[in-house]
Amino acid sequence: MDLHYEIQGTGEAIALIHSGGADLRDWQFIAPQLAKKYQVITFDGRGAGKSPPPLEPANYVEDLTRLLDHIGIDKAALVGHSIGGQIATDFALSYPQRVSKLVLVAPGLSGYEFSKETQQWYAQVMAAAPDVEKMVNLMLDGAIYSTVMNSQHSELMYEMTKHNTQRYFDWKSSEQIWPQPPAIARLHELQTKTLFIIGTKDSKDLFRIAELFKQVPDIRFAEIDGADHMPTLTHSGEVYTLISHFLSK
Repeated sequence: MDLHYEIQGTGEAIALIHSGGADLRDWQFIAPQLAKKYQVITFDGRGAGKSPPPLEPANYVEDLTRLLDHIGIDKAALVGHSIGGQIATDFALSYPQRVSKLVLVAPGLSGYEFSKETQQWYAQVMAAAPDVEKMVNLMLDGAIYSTVMNSQHSELMYEMTKHNTQRYFDWKSSEQIWPQPPAIARLHELQTKTLFIIGTKDSKDLFRIAELFKQVPDIRFAEIDGADHMPTLTHSGEVYTLISHFLSK
């Protein structure tokens, strides 16, 4: 297994999947709390943190499959943040027998077309390449990071984003492979008990995605007041409590 991963605690397995532009530090305030009761797996996705860069189109769902197989885990609860939530959703649709419960924190959704506003913001960030500092500043100036960048976690957020933006230039491919048909067309098929967490200051796109997830047969929603796209850092206590209560039911 070439992905960098860490395991804490014992008990039923939980895999935590970090957001884009981040690494396993996304979970540094939540994983130790969950590890008091569960076996918690955190890892750096391909091209992030300490994991190797993608040398070909990345298949994050199959990366997760291989990681769980390598550790010897047949079934786990999945907790995914942002693109990590997108990975978790597609994994649960592809391998429902391997997922006990699903927690999605401000998730992406395969097949969803982001608004022109979001696409233009991302295009501006990428147009600043290869100036890493400028890319990071443009990224973190985005409204979805207003809370975290005005919090005690701003330095961590900046350092994590800068590190993983620099890593991007080592990638041989930025293409991603997702299961077909995309999850947006299959949400009604998702049978896993699901919790969807979103901050009230997240983007309009994320609230549109939340509306789409209402198709899921067994889902509940929780809003965190004042949180942006990074509640895992700024509101980690609330996120932990929501996850813990959901998993214990």
